[in-house]
Amino acid sequence: MTVEQNVLQQHSQKHQQTLLNQLREVTGTTDVQLLQQALQVSNGDLAEAVAFLTEKNAKVPQQDEATYYQTTQVGNDRYISVGSQADTNVIDLTGDDKDDLQRAIALSLEESSRAFRETGITDEEQAISRVLEASIAENKASLKRTHTEVWSDSPNPHDRKRMENCPVGLKNVGNTCWFSAVIQSLFNLLEFQRLVLYYSPPARVQDLPRNQKEHRNLPFMQELRNLFSLMVGSKRKYVDPSRAVEILKDAFKSSESQQQDVSEFTHKLLDWLEDAFQMKAEEDREGEKPKNPMVELFYGRFQAVGVLEGKKFENTEMFGQYPLQVNGFKDLHECLEAAMIEGEIESLHSSAENSAKSGQEHWFTELPPVLTFELSRFEFNQALGRPEKIHNKLEFPSMLYMDRYMDRNREITRIKREEIRRLKEQLTLLQQRLERYLSYGSGPKRFPLADVLQYAMEFASSKPVCTSPLEDIDTSAPPGGTTGQLMPALSTAEQGTSCTLPEGLSPAPTQAPSTQQRVPIHKPFTQSRLPPDLPMHPAPRHITEEELRVLEGCLHRWRSEVENDTHDLQGSISRIHRTIELMYSDKSMMQVPFRLHAVLVHEGQANAGHYWAYIYDPHQQRWMKYNDISVTKSSWEELVRDSFGGYRNASAYCLMYINDKKPFLIEEEFDKETGQMLSGLDKLPSDLKAYVKEDNGLFDKEIEEWDTLQARKAQQEKLALAAATAAAETTSPQPMSTEPSPPDSWGPQQDPEYMEQPSPTDDSKHLQEDTERAISKAAAEKQEERSPEGLLTAAIKVEYTRLLRFAQEDTAPENDYRLQHVIVYFIHNQAPKKILERTLLMQFADRNLSFDERCKSIMKVARAKLDLVKPEEVNMEEYEMWHQDYRNFRETTIFLMIGLELFQKKCFVEALMYLIYSYQYNRELLVKGLYRGHNDALIGHYRRECLLKLNENAAGMFESGEEPEVCNGLSIMNELVVPCIPLLLVHDTEKDLLAVEDMRNRWCSYLGQEMEPNLQEKLTDFLPKLLDCSTEIKSFHDPPKLPTYSTLELVERYGRVMASLSRVPADGR
Repeated sequence: MTVEQNVLQQHSQKHQQTLLNQLREVTGTTDVQLLQQALQVSNGDLAEAVAFLTEKNAKVPQQDEATYYQTTQVGNDRYISVGSQADTNVIDLTGDDKDDLQRAIALSLEESSRAFRETGITDEEQAISRVLEASIAENKASLKRTHTEVWSDSPNPHDRKRMENCPVGLKNVGNTCWFSAVIQSLFNLLEFQRLVLYYSPPARVQDLPRNQKEHRNLPFMQELRNLFSLMVGSKRKYVDPSRAVEILKDAFKSSESQQQDVSEFTHKLLDWLEDAFQMKAEEDREGEKPKNPMVELFYGRFQAVGVLEGKKFENTEMFGQYPLQVNGFKDLHECLEAAMIEGEIESLHSSAENSAKSGQEHWFTELPPVLTFELSRFEFNQALGRPEKIHNKLEFPSMLYMDRYMDRNREITRIKREEIRRLKEQLTLLQQRLERYLSYGSGPKRFPLADVLQYAMEFASSKPVCTSPLEDIDTSAPPGGTTGQLMPALSTAEQGTSCTLPEGLSPAPTQAPSTQQRVPIHKPFTQSRLPPDLPMHPAPRHITEEELRVLEGCLHRWRSEVENDTHDLQGSISRIHRTIELMYSDKSMMQVPFRLHAVLVHEGQANAGHYWAYIYDPHQQRWMKYNDISVTKSSWEELVRDSFGGYRNASAYCLMYINDKKPFLIEEEFDKETGQMLSGLDKLPSDLKAYVKEDNGLFDKEIEEWDTLQARKAQQEKLALAAATAAAETTSPQPMSTEPSPPDSWGPQQDPEYMEQPSPTDDSKHLQEDTERAISKAAAEKQEERSPEGLLTAAIKVEYTRLLRFAQEDTAPENDYRLQHVIVYFIHNQAPKKILERTLLMQFADRNLSFDERCKSIMKVARAKLDLVKPEEVNMEEYEMWHQDYRNFRETTIFLMIGLELFQKKCFVEALMYLIYSYQYNRELLVKGLYRGHNDALIGHYRRECLLKLNENAAGMFESGEEPEVCNGLSIMNELVVPCIPLLLVHDTEKDLLAVEDMRNRWCSYLGQEMEPNLQEKLTDFLPKLLDCSTEIKSFHDPPKLPTYSTLELVERYGRVMASLSRVPADGR
């Protein structure tokens, strides 16, 4: 077949496949033969095909041989795709006799079919267009966003600077996480990367593309090259893919918007790349059939071996992404086994030519170097009229051996499959037998038979009692003081099992209880105690030793027999499981290894969600997580948690395996002359090297301008601080908090008279009183020491001893001595001795000491000692750093205190910012030491609870349906909750992850509910923002301005709010 014929057939086959995909998604029918029948019966009319498939009692017409062969001969269709998601808009067709859902589906498909006939644009292409329109609109809108929204860059270019050898991320320019996940997976295939980077357009179209494909594909290839070159050599932490997305957007025309389905995008991307490389291949060929590197890399072939009404057939087909159903399977091999066999295939292995059974097998004849499996995790719910996501768990291996699916192993695989089928039949039989032992009984409750026999043995061997369990209970006065509610007498059956009565006596006559009589019931939550002398276990009333001996012997023997039988059955089941597991483990069936290269993950529901990728780095031998701009180290355990499914709403939707025997796929390139591995700009062709250098130059210039601006600001702040200090010296001293104020200068100077000093502030006065007490105590203890220098030394020792005692006390959170004095904070955090000494000297050098001559003389000695301290003796930068840390600690305390006070008042909107900043600042402190900040779990708990409360309130507003309430609720989510979610995700703690999951699940639960179209539209617009899993800390609200508190006031208020907490929630929610 020529290339031209191939292209024409591809167009026809793709359109037919699109119709099949639409029918599959709309009706939920997965039987390919039935879908094909519906299309043939309806002569291609989708509305009639839907009616045919949804008719409850429709009879399937006989299918002729030509129709079946048309199903199996997909020709050169390069991929087997799954349909796009169905539209979820509600169509009101009340008043018509026909079923609403069927009418809506038919109308939708008719519109879709008409659009294709008129424009030649398929639904797949329209879907691409819709998302790209949304992406570009979102990107343009981001230029107008306020600083509270989520897509803005950090103004500090150092935050956007790439770390050495760290992979480059891709910026999410608006619902384009799908683009990032796919592009990163392909980029990290180094052979694919090289093909794109060194692609050059055909010479004949350099000046003017001759057709629409060339006009579209060649500019896209150039932008993809530019994007890849930046991902190789950029100095930026992440790059912007907007230009490539723009090209995609311009290819189609649509005004609607929705988040793109990744599988459709991948199909279309590979199509475009194939077309672009095909043009180049055709130009480069010299009389030979052109080889397309995209086809060589991503496409394989399989043999379809089938039987139709006893007649056998074989066809060779081409495939790209291979679709696999997830529902009903536990691992990837089960999915593959099911996909490789369709229908009943017994006649394939028999010589009978007149069998009426039909079916087919797929056998791979050629596997592509890059083998991609598309996991179908979406199905159409006919009852709800919308697609739903399948969250079932599906396991897959890191190394996949494909030998059992190869055509050359067809016969041996059939033998092994037959053996597995036989073993599974045995397994089913053994499991049924085992179940009879483990679930014994004829009633609704079943128990293990061995336990039943053990219980019977325990009952028989219990101490016999010869009294009725009712004899010691006064039935004439039941609990609660009620009368007239008599216990009914024992029934005849019960009398027959009671103790033997003495001869001559007979039991009291029975009397049927009246309808108003009832049996008193023991109520453990209302009665104060158990009935007296109630036996621990029931026991037989009468049993002889001979009866007990025989019974125990029988029960013991039976129990041993049951346990042995159970053990034998379990052993046989384990051996069969092991045999099945090892069926393909011999070396002859491990010759086609494929190693897992990338896993593309989706979190969310069918209508909205977030995408990211796990990609294996073979050189570092570790997994990396690519989540938009965030690229982080990961692990197989994290991949399993997020990708297998069954845990939260995240699961893999695409698996990319690479042939482990073809290392060129991931091999680095080496310099031919030096033998050194190429990296960075050395990997790029000359034109892209110049492009990246230009972009890096712009980024360097941005950093330089930022540094210059910050240096200018720092100089201005320094001058302002100096001016403020000078002004303070001539007016009034600044509050010292619990830190001693610095002396007026570092050199000798003339001290002003104390009479001229203004009144000290509360903090200064508090610190001054502590200093005077230390001096007085030192003077009383050192009567013989009269010199000011000696008294200063003694007073410093007294003060230090007092503060050390505070630091060593184990106090409750409400009594935090660190707030009372900076020295306590320093001791807790093991500050250097020189820092402690200078801080204490500063305290005693305070000019605001009393008019007492003794204090005044000690102050002068302290100031003189400070003047004598040489710069090399105390590192002033370190000194300032320690005091700045203490100021940050007090500031964090104030944020926490105000946040907790507002939280207790249920002012959650106001409390959130205080709790957020207290948590962030506290973590920065805790990085330097355990005692630098407050209890991390405490702050994290209330931050988390505040977000949950806001989420609950916002959801309640949304549920009200009132427009102002709905807008207010979504505003709370967009401006407060959503920007805070990355703060919960960044540290990956379990409690925070569960809280985020709770919040997301609350909103995702609305997807399955009926609501007004305007609410549905708002929800669809909001959910992608909520489900964005990026851990990037985006721009945020400025921190609230804090009031000034004296030390005494801060200690009192902080202690009060901490004491009011019912508990310290170290265990979280």
